[in-house]
Amino acid sequence: MPRRYVLALDQGTTSSRALVFDRLGRIRGAAQEEFAQHFPQPGWVEHDPADLWQTIRRTAVAAVRRAGARGTEIAAVGLTNQRETTLLWDRRTGRPLAPAIVWQDRRTAPLCARLRQRGLEPLFRRHTGLVLDPYFSGTKLAWLLDHVPGARRRAARGELAFGTVDTWLLWQLTGGQLHATDVSNASRTLLLNLRTGDWDDRLLAALRIPRAVLPSIRASSEIYGEVTAIPELRGAPIGGVAGDQQAALFGQRCFAPGLAKNTYGTGCFLLLHTGAKPVVSKHRLLTTVAWKIGATGPLEYALEGGVFIGGAVVQWLRDGLGLIRDSRAVEALAARVPDNGGVYLVPAFAGLGAPHWDADARGVLVGLTRGSTAAHVARAALESIAYQSADLLAAMEADAGFKLRELRVDGGATANAGLMQFQSDLLRVPVVRPAVTETTALGAAFLAGLAVRFWPDRQALASLASGDRVFRPARVDPALRRAYRQWHRAVARAKAWNRPE
Repeated sequence: MPRRYVLALDQGTTSSRALVFDRLGRIRGAAQEEFAQHFPQPGWVEHDPADLWQTIRRTAVAAVRRAGARGTEIAAVGLTNQRETTLLWDRRTGRPLAPAIVWQDRRTAPLCARLRQRGLEPLFRRHTGLVLDPYFSGTKLAWLLDHVPGARRRAARGELAFGTVDTWLLWQLTGGQLHATDVSNASRTLLLNLRTGDWDDRLLAALRIPRAVLPSIRASSEIYGEVTAIPELRGAPIGGVAGDQQAALFGQRCFAPGLAKNTYGTGCFLLLHTGAKPVVSKHRLLTTVAWKIGATGPLEYALEGGVFIGGAVVQWLRDGLGLIRDSRAVEALAARVPDNGGVYLVPAFAGLGAPHWDADARGVLVGLTRGSTAAHVARAALESIAYQSADLLAAMEADAGFKLRELRVDGGATANAGLMQFQSDLLRVPVVRPAVTETTALGAAFLAGLAVRFWPDRQALASLASGDRVFRPARVDPALRRAYRQWHRAVARAKAWNRPE
């Protein structure tokens, strides 16, 4: 039977998705399933590892069925994932030793502070392109080894396996036969040397992490192995793995230096392709591996800025405040008022990411008056997504030394046309939204398809129709400039809120 499709598995922060793509890059079948978020203490965020695997397994089977396809028609499986979330499990039994520590989790802030006090931040910054922040996996793994009884000793003996979500799912998909990660996910751990593409012994020593617990590092596009643990997909080759933001960059076909995209998901992530050499940021952005194509291909790099709370602010309006029953209702609620009425929401619920990097920041809602309504709060929440992205782009343009001509966008929140127009007006550049906004999954499919030559090369991918909609900036509005200045005043009030006096 001909291999007609590529299956992309997209394991995100709040849900798992599976999408089936044909040779024209069109979605032929899709399935999505949310799973529980756990907040055992203030600043802690956890997932049940079983939820990550079971939702991926179920959505994979459902998507193939909805495409009217058979497992034997799947040419390759691509995997993309929430990146810095950290798991530790027993190699013999496959059982996790603890809940997964989610990338939003802030429990390792004290460890990061101690490492900075020891003068180690320049070492980490120089070798990894990252900053010492609880966001990344390395300190999460160190915390697990310190707090799970006997874990560090067992890890040194090779009895335990560490992984980000891609590694956990590769292990599950192959029935425990494969303990691996790709270089894009590895570059988010605080443990990878950016220039060598290998684990860095000096960084491992600083965090007291034994090499024996780490996965092997592979290219983002190569054949990893075959699916064995899902009967309906048994034998399908796994051909691509990438962290969600790098996958979205690839799915947006930002193959050349100077092209950038912003993903509006749980968080917002702006990436700029910088080519074959890592660019060191002077504005507290991250230098990261974009991808590696083929086992012998070169490393390609990107600059990145991340907003911790993007679309998740809408979930907070729904679940935390009860202002809306469905996330899709936020646009209509916000449209009830012509502007934010002077209300600003800084959703620093898990601290502030780039370019601020303030783990002690907390959310603030300012400018409230007796006339403030739920609609003003909803509008302030949506505008906060655009303001945070604008802060990232300003820092990125300063590092790159040029102004971007356009911003390519994707993710669930891009369905909100009002938000996209506001973003374009704020940035003063066109915002380009593709017809297929699931570009994270599309990038995973592209990477997997290249590995099995479902698509011959990147030129073939670039030639596929995308059906873009372009949001162009309206005339210059002085009121919007003033509002942006007010936003920065609100951000200043959120900073250091949780720092002891």
